[in-house]
Amino acid sequence: MAAENEPAHWKPGRRMGVDVGKVRVGVALSDATGTLASPLETVRRAKDKSDLDRLAGLVVTHDVVEVVVGLPMHLSGASGSSARDASAYARALASRIGNVPVHLVDERLSTVTAASHLRAGGIDARRQRSVIDQAAAVVILQSHLDARPAAGPDSEGRHS
Repeated sequence: MAAENEPAHWKPGRRMGVDVGKVRVGVALSDATGTLASPLETVRRAKDKSDLDRLAGLVVTHDVVEVVVGLPMHLSGASGSSARDASAYARALASRIGNVPVHLVDERLSTVTAASHLRAGGIDARRQRSVIDQAAAVVILQSHLDARPAAGPDSEGRHS
């Protein structure tokens, strides 16, 4: 499992974003170019770890080349029990998916951002419950995708 700030070779392919909660896990998937994140599904956490098996299955089904797991840090930068849980979850997932790298990325305020986007899209708080985890996974994955340096023959001279 790689740390957030480790340099990684950007290889083409789909990436999966994961928002780990105590009850549910939100999952997002990028397009094949690794440019745009979209919600995929919400998986209920299970004592028998079948949720991890489901995520491992999604990695195979969608030919995922990298998994990004949100690391919920406190605003101060300190880590708490949720960060420890997400780290343990990422390690358990990594042990199920072979050579597909799993990265932890700072996800401070991802759920707040996701809720704001959903409200802006006209989804009220009651209806958000079923999709907030997926939306947070999208925020986590999209911020990871956007943070990558442009690469390839068409990236020269491109400014964002």
